[in-house]
Amino acid sequence: MSTTLAQQHCQPCVIGTRPLSSDEVERVLPSIGRWKKVQVDGVERIQRDYHFRDFREAFTFAYKIAALAERENHYPGLTVEWGMTRVCWWTDKVNGLHMNDFIMAAKTDALITRTD
Repeated sequence: MSTTLAQQHCQPCVIGTRPLSSDEVERVLPSIGRWKKVQVDGVERIQRDYHFRDFREAFTFAYKIAALAERENHYPGLTVEWGMTRVCWWTDKVNGLHMNDFIMAAKTDALITRTD
């Protein structure tokens, strides 16, 4: 790839868009480090837990992800608990993983490295 995943933007899924194949997922998964592939209700997703000092930091991070999701028009599953935000990306329209999910995972990681 000529640009990193975090520099790319989500592309709209059109009718007939297929999820990434298992080989494609395994090829791109290492590029997003600590993310892991999970199955939820038979749908493949990527997920990562981020740990913080308290609930306020975890919630602030979730809020940053919400703003990112609005900009890219692609939305995650979020769980916020004391000291932890779990982020889960997948694409409903393809009933699995799409390159958009990997782009958003990389963008999510980039949020954690920024200082505001």
